[in-house]
Amino acid sequence: MYKQHNMPMKTREIHNHHMDSTIWNDVKFRDDDIVIATYAKSGTTLVQNIVLQLIFDGDPSVNVIKAPWIDLRFPKPVSEKLEMIEKQTHRRSFKTHLQLDALPFSPIVKYIYIARDGRDMVWSMHNHLFRANDAFYEKVNDPAGLVGPTIDRPGPDIREYFLEWLERDGYPLWPYWENIRTWWAARYLPNVKLLHFNDLKSDLPGSIRAIANFLAIDINESSWDRIVEHCTFDYMKRNASHIMPGADFFFEGGAQAFINKGTNGRWIDTLTEEDNRYYLETAERELGKECAHWLKNGHMHG
Repeated sequence: MYKQHNMPMKTREIHNHHMDSTIWNDVKFRDDDIVIATYAKSGTTLVQNIVLQLIFDGDPSVNVIKAPWIDLRFPKPVSEKLEMIEKQTHRRSFKTHLQLDALPFSPIVKYIYIARDGRDMVWSMHNHLFRANDAFYEKVNDPAGLVGPTIDRPGPDIREYFLEWLERDGYPLWPYWENIRTWWAARYLPNVKLLHFNDLKSDLPGSIRAIANFLAIDINESSWDRIVEHCTFDYMKRNASHIMPGADFFFEGGAQAFINKGTNGRWIDTLTEEDNRYYLETAERELGKECAHWLKNGHMHG
């Protein structure tokens, strides 16, 4: 068991155009639940898919509806979302973009956090928000229950978007550095696993086995090739409309715009030397040397 002073605790609620953390207060955890967390655009859908493929033994019919984003303000009302997860009879997994101190923490739940270099994340996020359509912005800015400012479609200048995101710490989303700090601080707990997007990309089969081991899921070796194939970027891109049902309605180019490129380094020819120095100095100041190095380079912990 944990010593009480080592246990993360929920100390606040977070509300914004996307999220309402209060719904977690009514989630009744089961002793094999899984929470998949990221800041955003850091491999969330990939890890959701990996976990579901492990749980359902490579079933191609499974999609991320079975691993709902709990704190998303839309499209389902809170009562309907809680009823839906309570009715699930399979091993449950949930998605969140919250900081750890805005989540209830339970020793019976397994928590997976995925991080990605902020520059790569921003390039993916800009595409996400730039290609989101009017229906998306109507939903996310729905005044019912909205706390704080709305979010607008970004302009086409991605460097300008990045620099404003960096200068204003996550704008127009939520604070980036504290999101990482809260999860990094819990990395040694036995029910918390930190993953990095780079490691998922460089060794997908090894990452899947590491996740299975953490979740105490025995892999059916006869299903192994199928599980890995269903988690590859090419497969997920081809089957985006199935894996991310509903995304076709909210993005120009449909669900394939949501599962966009899955690559790193697209900022290299756009950011200046000074931009990169500013980013790296900010990362080290905000996170400390060890965490900043991990965020930039990856390699698994635990």
